[in-house]
Amino acid sequence: MNKHNTLESFLRLLTIMDELREKCPWDKKQTYNSLRNLTIEEVYELADAIIEGNVSDIKKELGDVLLHIVFYAKIASEQNQFSMGDVIDSLCEKLIYRHPHVFGDESLENSQQVKVRWEQLKQNEKGRKKGVLSGVPESLPALIKASRMQSKACAVGFDWKKKEDVWQKVTEEIQELQHELTKNHNKTQIEDEFGDVLFSIINAARLYGVDPETALEKTNKKFRKRFNYLEQKTDEQGKNLVDLTLEEMDVYWNEAKQLE
Repeated sequence: MNKHNTLESFLRLLTIMDELREKCPWDKKQTYNSLRNLTIEEVYELADAIIEGNVSDIKKELGDVLLHIVFYAKIASEQNQFSMGDVIDSLCEKLIYRHPHVFGDESLENSQQVKVRWEQLKQNEKGRKKGVLSGVPESLPALIKASRMQSKACAVGFDWKKKEDVWQKVTEEIQELQHELTKNHNKTQIEDEFGDVLFSIINAARLYGVDPETALEKTNKKFRKRFNYLEQKTDEQGKNLVDLTLEEMDVYWNEAKQLE
């Protein structure tokens, strides 16, 4: 599809949004707050489609996310706050400003240098919250938040000199956890040490170019698929899972692994 057709499609969407806001009882009553949780759900559905590699679903979910962006902009325009054009223009200006190696005279050699420069430029923007980590939302899930904080710290030079050094830290944190588990039963301390272990593992994943959220979600899906197989086979035998021994469960579990 060429740019002209894309523009026509976008204008069509804006027109449809105008009509929905005027004529649909549900759409008329929506606010920023009423849409918030629905938007989060749509983004997670897009994330699922990406992990599954389903291009058709990715297209569909991108449409749903775009609808929410247009919806928020429509609400804002009704309140004379900003328009869809303001949103797009603001984004364009930010992209141009943060890519001086593309739209200016700077020269950057690799993606890591681009990330570092991006963070530097963010900190220099007028009206921006101070602090390297200020751009990481508190409401993010803990795993994603840890990964984002580590990436931002890395972009300003707070990182290991060699990625292999991270394993010493991982080992150290595991040993501290094991010590706490054997020393006493202080739940708060044990929880703290588990957190340190997880944080160090997430850091290791980043250093080796692995997105920990994606990696864990793939393992979640793998576990769900194998456990569903185990449950299905148990049902076919007319049995209940709680009646099986661990050894019997392992038989079906290993069958599921072989079928992958």
